[in-house]
Amino acid sequence: MTDTQTTPNTGPTEALAPVAPGRPAGDPDVARIDGLTEAVSAILPALDQFNRFEGPDRSSIRSEWLPALDEPLPEQGVGAEAVMALLRDVVIPRGLRVGHPGFVSWVTTAPSTTAAAGQLASAVISPQRWWLQPGNHLDTMAVRWLIELLGFPSTYVGTFTSGGSTANLVGIGGARQHAAEKLGIDAALDGIGAIPEPRIYASPETHHVVTRAMGVLGLGRRNLRTVGLDSARRADLRQMEAFIREDISAGRTPMAIVGNAGDVNTGIVDPLPEMAALAREFDLWFHVDGAYGGWGVLDERVEAAYGDRASYDSFAVDPHKWLAAPVGTGLAICRDGELLSRAFTIEPGAYDRERNQVADAVGDAESPWGSLGGGTADWGVDFSTPARGIPVWAVLKEIGAEGMRERVRRHNDFARIVADRARTEPELELLAEPQLSIACFRYRPAGWDDQERLNELNADILDELRRVGRSLPSSTNIDGAFAIRACYINPRNDREHVDMLVEDVLAVGRKLAAEA
Repeated sequence: MTDTQTTPNTGPTEALAPVAPGRPAGDPDVARIDGLTEAVSAILPALDQFNRFEGPDRSSIRSEWLPALDEPLPEQGVGAEAVMALLRDVVIPRGLRVGHPGFVSWVTTAPSTTAAAGQLASAVISPQRWWLQPGNHLDTMAVRWLIELLGFPSTYVGTFTSGGSTANLVGIGGARQHAAEKLGIDAALDGIGAIPEPRIYASPETHHVVTRAMGVLGLGRRNLRTVGLDSARRADLRQMEAFIREDISAGRTPMAIVGNAGDVNTGIVDPLPEMAALAREFDLWFHVDGAYGGWGVLDERVEAAYGDRASYDSFAVDPHKWLAAPVGTGLAICRDGELLSRAFTIEPGAYDRERNQVADAVGDAESPWGSLGGGTADWGVDFSTPARGIPVWAVLKEIGAEGMRERVRRHNDFARIVADRARTEPELELLAEPQLSIACFRYRPAGWDDQERLNELNADILDELRRVGRSLPSSTNIDGAFAIRACYINPRNDREHVDMLVEDVLAVGRKLAAEA
């Protein structure tokens, strides 16, 4: 059939439109569906060059890349080769440098090499996670490996999510179902209208995704009861217990306690063993947010702070943080898979024949047409989802449990090195004692005592560090003080850049203080 011919009309509908111009000869679609090696090979040198992080950071120079990319929706496509050229020449060289060895800013990083390769493999061969196939097996095996690595009982279940935000939502969803069922209500089926004034308890350092989860789940963001911090900057348990007793007396519904396994501001771990005991005393759900700091349990020097993981009802952790999997990889772990299934049930449709046959033993199934694979869509909010566990499996297969333990210990050491320098340098001030891999400090010249003036100076120091682009920390606020915050989770972080950060802060601080 030529490009000008149409398919004969075989029914009441109009004849199909002519084949679109530009379609490769013999291809059923305008999009390129072959030549993957050629396409990937066209951009691999640019990706390798980007990962060397040489020269100035070009991502922030919008005038360089915006005119080449910003345009109306094209009526006619330019073809695969032109797209690869734009990726190679414009997009990739100006990417976000979160993998730079001096980047210690956010609690996210660029994927390691094997993780990136696993992501590509997953996108091509396992775009549907649940069906029986090698990608599904690697996905469910990666969950089991992480449950074991992080010290949970083998009876716990887990599911990959799009990140810590969704993983925390899954945990709070389990808490909602647990509290409702104690009242004889199925919250997922009937709603939460019959639950009197639900309450969840947490410290002010709890990540705001927890309150968003409460909003999404209909619990109400303002129903989080925030306790104060103790002298170690952890949740005040006496106040928490008082709040719980007060709410019980008032006829409200205490639902859950949320603990931080390393908050993202300072890396401090809440008193998790004591929080677990308090939750058991009042039969509350105990959820732990370990999206960043949950990996800290792999450092034997701080493991005791996490308590017995068998005391957790649910746990959120992000492989795309310290494990350096691709961003978009979270994990929710839960004690009770059956309760989680009730909380996130998705009923099968008429077209879901295989979902209705899931009772077939996976080990006996020979194809995705006979049975689903491991895991279930009833443990979270995703349905159609890739096998996010393939990159996780790739990383753990590459470095093993000990490789990950070594990384966590090394990064925790880096934060302690920065803290030691901040204690000993007369012009520096340590603002929070590091427990994990976050160090918070500031530049404080002799005779500078005004808080507002110090905050302005340190904000200017941070801006100058980012302009130079060698040392790239972030900031936070600790009791009103502007803190320069270094967070070590990047596998490319090395000792050279730890020392460089301190020296750069001193050099820039001296220069700006002299000018002031």
